[in-house]
Amino acid sequence: MKKNFATVSLLAIFTINTLSSCKKSKECEDAGLGGELTVVATLKHHSKIIYNQGNYNDTVFVKYNAQDLPGLEPSDYDTYFVGDSGEDHVHLEALKCGQYYLFGAGFDTTITMRVIGGIPFNTDQKEGEVEIVIPVTEGD
Repeated sequence: MKKNFATVSLLAIFTINTLSSCKKSKECEDAGLGGELTVVATLKHHSKIIYNQGNYNDTVFVKYNAQDLPGLEPSDYDTYFVGDSGEDHVHLEALKCGQYYLFGAGFDTTITMRVIGGIPFNTDQKEGEVEIVIPVTEGD
């Protein structure tokens, strides 16, 4: 009898945890704008931070509900964010939790070349700030 009670109790706890985790992940299925999360994205070429330049501010293109590079054209993305001159990051504001593909483009003044690169990003966080580094390399 005790063994059956323990088995049933463990099964109930497992079922409740499974249903709770499914509910949590469903809340973050629809990435996009309209949330209270800000992603602070820093572009790095090797170990060097790429600063926003007055004539070439860093830009981060964002694809919702994606984990793979959607393409290299701006039209392949759902939205984009442009950094402020002199800052070492780009604010991606008003995002919801979920999956994103972030693609950054900037200008590395030490090699006088455009640098580009992307990274998948996934978060369950719904508000506040999250910092992320987007690795970039020489573009064409």
